[in-house]
Amino acid sequence: MPVLYVVATPIGNLEDISLRALRVLREVKLIAAEDTRSTRKLLSAYGIRTPLTSFHEFTGESKTGRLIRELTEKDIALVSEAGTPAISDPGYNLVHAAVGAGIPVITVPGPSAVTAALAVSGLAADQFVFVGFLPRRVTERRRLLVSLAGDARTLVAFETPHRLREALEDILNIMGDRRMAVCRELTKLHEEVFRGTAGEVVKYFTCPKGEFTLVIAGLRRDRMLEVSPEVEAELRRLTSGGMGAKESVSLVAERTGLPKRKLYETVQRLR
Repeated sequence: MPVLYVVATPIGNLEDISLRALRVLREVKLIAAEDTRSTRKLLSAYGIRTPLTSFHEFTGESKTGRLIRELTEKDIALVSEAGTPAISDPGYNLVHAAVGAGIPVITVPGPSAVTAALAVSGLAADQFVFVGFLPRRVTERRRLLVSLAGDARTLVAFETPHRLREALEDILNIMGDRRMAVCRELTKLHEEVFRGTAGEVVKYFTCPKGEFTLVIAGLRRDRMLEVSPEVEAELRRLTSGGMGAKESVSLVAERTGLPKRKLYETVQRLR
């Protein structure tokens, strides 16, 4: 039975591709690529002439359906613009559809900016939370950071250069001056990894350029019961907006993992 191969490709350096990935890309009858231009460069570098078709975030259901029908007759490889398909990537839609149609899905593992950044960060990687790109809207980004501020696991996120400074300032203000590693242009010519506290990172990246992966240390266990000024502000906002103390405490406890008793004490003090 034909197969959908989920093939990881380099995130920068074209040498970071496995022999198995090259063989699969040669042998399949079609490659569904998020960015046909970048994939064409990769195929050209290795003399691979397999036909390409696009599959990106704007691909509609009709094309997804057509690829599923083609998968009943021939093997297809799915590749991302860079890295592992379906990880914060529109390729998820094709994988989901193939699984639903009973088509075998086989991974050809390889590069991932998430694991690459974790590996060089110098921060704990036994447990981590990956959130993809931080939200574009300021209120949504801050709400997400508040919800993660009490998590002891390492946080990994993507960010664009034009939003990086604002995001870093929010991380500093909401999550505190905890340790971070900011990875820029991983495996590319201008690769850089800056390790330091959130405050040091904000001062360092004054004119950010390139692609960024942020690795943020989890909350230290000795600080897990602390109610930060940002959490206090969230409680004040909710209660002043008409929400009752019980509902406000439950909502913030769910977002931050802080004990309700501690949050109740904070609400009483704020009153």
